[in-house]
Order: sequence, then C-alpha cells, then structure tokens
Amino acid sequence: MRYICQICGYIYDDAKQKVPFAELPDDWRCPLCGTAKSDFRQEGADPGAAAPEAAAADMEEKGTAAADMKADPDAKKLSFGQLAALCSNLARGCEKQYKPEEAGLFRQLADYFTAITPPVEDATVMKLAADLTRDIDGYADVRAAADAASDRGAARVCVWGEKVTRMLSSLISRYLKEGEAMLAGKNV
Repeated sequence: MRYICQICGYIYDDAKQKVPFAELPDDWRCPLCGTAKSDFRQEGADPGAAAPEAAAADMEEKGTAAADMKADPDAKKLSFGQLAALCSNLARGCEKQYKPEEAGLFRQLADYFTAITPPVEDATVMKLAADLTRDIDGYADVRAAADAASDRGAARVCVWGEKVTRMLSSLISRYLKEGEAMLAGKNV
C-alpha cells in the first residue's frame, strides 16, 4: 500500500519501508513537511486527489463557456473579509500571470475590503481549528459538484484550496499541541 501526504505529496510506500504505515505511531510525522500521520491518505482512496490532470483535460475537451453558466440562486453573499481574501488571492494570481496592472488593482480592492472588515468576535484558535476541519470535510462534495458540472476552474480551486486548508489545519494542530514554543525563534 502507498500513502500520500495531503500537504506536500510525500509518498510512504509500505513495500519500501521497514514499518507498515498502519503500524506507525499516532505521533509520527511526515519526514518532508512535518504534518501529522492523519494527513496521509491511502493512494486512490481520496477522489478529490485523483488525477486532476485527466479530469482537467476531460473538462477542457467538453468546453464550457462562461456565458452558458447561470448564477446559483442559493449562493451566499461574501463578507468584506472574504472579499478581501478573494481579491488578495486574485492579485497573487495576476502576479503569476505577469499582469502587474491588474494585480495592483486587486491589491487596492483587497486593502479597501480589509479596512472596512469589522473585527471577528470569536477569533480563537479553537474556532479556527474547527472551521478548518469543517472546510476540509466539505471539499469532497464541492469537488464532486465541480466534476459533475465539468467546471475545470472550480476543480482546480478545489484541489489547491484543499491543499492550503490542510496545511493551515496542520499548523493549527501543531500550535494547539506545542503552544507558543512552536513560534519560538520564528518571525511569525
């Protein structure tokens, strides 16, 4: 059996290791990124992680025009904080596409929405950990919907969104176990 780290992609192969994955202690960590054993999935067990390139090629072949898409009547409006995060991510995406003018405009929007975002009342580490766990649990359904709609962009967002959410969850879990010692000597 092979087990894949959902954070960095490291593969633990039972056939090549001295100890089978199932027999590793619960506090075992990924040798590359340090994430917990619980962030590994048996190869082929997670439909959201299976062959994104093949799914993307299939979606591209079918072709979906933006004009053919209809707004979801159940979609919720985004908060100012969510809009700030969205615009910040779009700015980074524009930078990677070498579009500095567009990146600057998205940064301006992100700064504006950040400035008008009200403070969060229950901003605790425990609440954040619970929110991240809820988000991770929801990715399978979101990915299935994206695949069913042959929406290549949404499928890519699901793949990368889940990876980032798992990274954040791993860091929060470590912080809950190690406390301020985790941050010692770091510029966080």
